[in-house]
Amino acid sequence: MRTRVIPAQITTVEDKIVGSLNLLQMLILMAPVFFTTLIYSILPPTMSFVVYKLIVSAVVFVTCLLLSLRIKGKVVVDWLAILLRYNLRAKYYVYNKNETHLRTMYLPSFEQEQVLKQKQVKLKVKKKISPQAYQVKNLVSWESLIGSKDMDFRYKVSRKGGLNVAFEQIKK
Repeated sequence: MRTRVIPAQITTVEDKIVGSLNLLQMLILMAPVFFTTLIYSILPPTMSFVVYKLIVSAVVFVTCLLLSLRIKGKVVVDWLAILLRYNLRAKYYVYNKNETHLRTMYLPSFEQEQVLKQKQVKLKVKKKISPQAYQVKNLVSWESLIGSKDMDFRYKVSRKGGLNVAFEQIKK
């Protein structure tokens, strides 16, 4: 199946409804009409002309007119949303690299250190270790197999994308 990249200027075209106004601008410009009707019918004295209703309606109309203007190809409302998101973002990021969450902590006690020293002395006596000692069923964890100096592991990628891991004993 062929795939093609669509240029960004094709996918970001805005639909124009009236002249050069898009849907968002039309809704912003229609808002003062509904707001003025609401003010005229609800505020006292109801259904009559008063100067303060005219002033409130004029302020709403000018505000909506300014919000529907375009600056650098974007409506002012979009610019205000960008500024609001920028000002509300997190300003300080705290990162502590010494945090112990999800880390394996190795805290050997005095008794464990003595046991480790005894094991090291025994390993020095035994120079050659049989390959049967490294059978998977005898291992306590995979970390000891990977961390061993006598064993090596390699990754092999198959043609179909599979990953094979091979463990081999290092020949001395």
